[in-house]
Amino acid sequence: MELYSGSINKLIDELSGLPGIGSKSAQRLAFHLINMPKERVQRLANTIIEAKENVRYCQSCFTLTDKDLCPVCANVKRDHSTIMVVENTRDLAAYEKTGKFMGVYHVLHGAISPMLGIGPGDIKLKELMSRLEGDVDEVIIATNSSLEGETTAMYISKLIKPAGIKVTRIASGVPVGGDLEYIDEVTLLRALEGRIEL
Repeated sequence: MELYSGSINKLIDELSGLPGIGSKSAQRLAFHLINMPKERVQRLANTIIEAKENVRYCQSCFTLTDKDLCPVCANVKRDHSTIMVVENTRDLAAYEKTGKFMGVYHVLHGAISPMLGIGPGDIKLKELMSRLEGDVDEVIIATNSSLEGETTAMYISKLIKPAGIKVTRIASGVPVGGDLEYIDEVTLLRALEGRIEL
């Protein structure tokens, strides 16, 4: 037996298809949208359509933007000789929130995963290599510390090193507030290897 009418069920189904939205959250969102003033709903719908039509890849780093160059790549005060390689736009945003990295980025849009059938040609590696033909001093590899992220980091490192460009990997280790007894051995080993003098 259906609890709601066709239109409400259709809205709940569409919302529950979004990442991170379960059926209960979809119901809450659906009822919230239905109770919103029509003008606000129309503005939300128009904003979604406008974003879908206008957002594209930055011509340099391949993050998402609505201009030819994203704000980071367009900023002449950034150090364009230092490129941080990340897996996705969310990773870029996380580093930007720190306010400490003054270089530029390169977004791969994925990681190498033979098990999922994702090879080097399926991510933005060719575009990264093209960028390295310019004036680049260092490439910081900031892929996740998952198996796919590590595979991607090693592959990129082997591609770049022959060009004589400095290649570094972000440190990984014990998270702030983490209890050592609950942390895996690889993370603990990385924390030990990446130790700094106090």
